[in-house]
Amino acid sequence: MSTYRDFTLAHRGAARGTVLRTVGTRERRSLRTAPRVPTVGIDIGGTKVMAGVVDADGVILEKIRTETPDKSKSPKVVEDTIVELVLDLSDRHDVHAVGIGAAGWVDADRSRVLFAPHLAWRDEPLRDALQSRLAVPVMVDNDANTAAWAEWRFGAGRGEDHLVMITLGTGIGGAILEGGQVKRGRFGVAGEFGHMQVVPGGHRCPCGNRGCWEQYSSGNALVREARELAAADSPVAYNIIARVGGNVHEITGPLITELAREGDAMCVELLQDIGQWLGVGIANLAAALDPSCFVIGGGVSAADDLLIGPARDAFRRHLTGRGYRPEARIAKAQLGPEAGMVGAADLARLVARRFRRATRRRVERHERYAQLGRRGAAGPTDLKDQEQQ
Repeated sequence: MSTYRDFTLAHRGAARGTVLRTVGTRERRSLRTAPRVPTVGIDIGGTKVMAGVVDADGVILEKIRTETPDKSKSPKVVEDTIVELVLDLSDRHDVHAVGIGAAGWVDADRSRVLFAPHLAWRDEPLRDALQSRLAVPVMVDNDANTAAWAEWRFGAGRGEDHLVMITLGTGIGGAILEGGQVKRGRFGVAGEFGHMQVVPGGHRCPCGNRGCWEQYSSGNALVREARELAAADSPVAYNIIARVGGNVHEITGPLITELAREGDAMCVELLQDIGQWLGVGIANLAAALDPSCFVIGGGVSAADDLLIGPARDAFRRHLTGRGYRPEARIAKAQLGPEAGMVGAADLARLVARRFRRATRRRVERHERYAQLGRRGAAGPTDLKDQEQQ
């Protein structure tokens, strides 16, 4: 890496610890003074690790990706993958900080991944592990938080002071932004909307409960319903059965979306069902949080109005106080699968600003002592007086 390699690990570690404990409280104000320097954002999911160099305007200068190491492997294997990607990018770019968007629960200090369902991370000190190997500050956050930040800064949520993002993928993730600040909760795990119970005694969820929202409005729910119809040899599923040659396990979310766009009645209906459940959940969130905007992202959102149209209709039908209150805007995310990576890089710029300031003060202090030492004219008391000025 460039920029900070000349500083000792001891000084660097102390400065980063102070920086990262204070960065979360002044995010919005910090944007005005954050350095316009390139940073690396990394999005870690269950199947891929995407890394990119992002400038201060959210433009991706270069992007690389690799498969996520198997979850049975040690956490260090994933760390090795991250380090390799960062070092590869740093060979061609002047990188000033690294932001990690992890698919899992991240603690309030944004230092440890408490739990990652698709990786072998259990209370993993990811930030410190990476900082011990990289020469720039590292920030760790939940991937839905980083995606929401990116949409607020550069995408569908620009100009909104109260925003909720919902990411529809294998499950449902989410994030809350208020006043330009990510609301992470007391323990750092706010926004796990997918595990709200919407159907008591409903489908079993991998979290251990029944009837979670993501069991009715997610990529898994969409595929489950299609496969069940195909396995039952339902007449409405003949088209999709033919498309996969009778192999039910080859039915995927993108295939369902593709067939729906071609007019397949079953696939259109399945997306409508998912969209209606999405609208019910959004109405519940509106009752609790009252945001001005909901941004819908994640892979399932690629279905566009086949999904979001029914969601808007269901939202209006189930909204508490409907007809007597303003309705939040529901918008599709604009940044696509790169949102988490872009948001992680942009949040890392806030850490870079504070680290640069702490480093500058330390260098200036060192230079003053060096100058006084060369003069040979200052005693211990004089040095202390100079330092306080």
